[in-house]
Amino acid sequence: MQTILGSGGAISRELVPCLAKYTDHIRLAGRNPKPYSGREELFSVDLLDADRTSKAVEGSGVVYLLAGLQYDVRVWKVSWPRIMTNVIEACKTHKAKLVFLDNVYMYGLVSGWMTENTPYNPCSRKGEVRAAIASQLMDEVKKGGLHALIARSADFLGPGATNTFMHPMIFEKLKVKKSATWICNDRVKHSFTYTPDSGKAVALLGNTENAYDQVWHLPTGHDPVDGKEFITSAAGVLGAKPAYSTMGTWMMRMGGLFNRLALESVEMAYQYENEYLFDSSKFDNRFFKATSSPEAIRKTAASYI
Repeated sequence: MQTILGSGGAISRELVPCLAKYTDHIRLAGRNPKPYSGREELFSVDLLDADRTSKAVEGSGVVYLLAGLQYDVRVWKVSWPRIMTNVIEACKTHKAKLVFLDNVYMYGLVSGWMTENTPYNPCSRKGEVRAAIASQLMDEVKKGGLHALIARSADFLGPGATNTFMHPMIFEKLKVKKSATWICNDRVKHSFTYTPDSGKAVALLGNTENAYDQVWHLPTGHDPVDGKEFITSAAGVLGAKPAYSTMGTWMMRMGGLFNRLALESVEMAYQYENEYLFDSSKFDNRFFKATSSPEAIRKTAASYI
């Protein structure tokens, strides 16, 4: 059996059908899990509850930690360390291997390409939390009591990936022929990980014995585009004019007076003010090449038609 903790997000939706190649018993665990094909086992769990987390993991050969939390650093500081501890202990108790889906916040502002060897140097409070839990996991691996891997992703892009700024500010607006909005600097290159590639890659890593006990960057196009190129490509698919404005950090701060999400996004604005280049050569050379960035944008835009 293979278990997804925190099912329901964009990567989980892509992962479930890919896991069918490796197992005929998939458990979806979350606060309110919902079936995909109807054949999955559903298990209700709050990952802050250690006992319940252990029961969710029991009987699993591989566990995928895909949980997402409210985008609030106050929540992250309290909840992420507890969740990671609970999942690690559950996997150790039940001899399950662990795959943790991670982001790049712990790297901070990087000049050049981010690789698996990029040192942790967070420049945000959320990055500090992510650095701490990633280090906690790999420290357990070094102790020898747990087999785990980190599958790290750039910003998500793909059909159904609605928990991104591109969904309401670009695709939904262009769909109804309105002007789109880009965050900060529209002239710097930005990498996006295509979610269908991620689902396939996470399943593959989780079922490759010698992929464990290390960090992997998920397959991501090595041809990133800038904001202008992104919107022009999406608009072409949706039959809209490539009209857009940019939202600077001062506007985000103003929005933060009324919207917590906008306020929480301000400290991460450096990712869109500067080049954001994500290298997945380690994965590409071992397994498969990512969908190109222009093709990922076109396919995502087409899903809105």
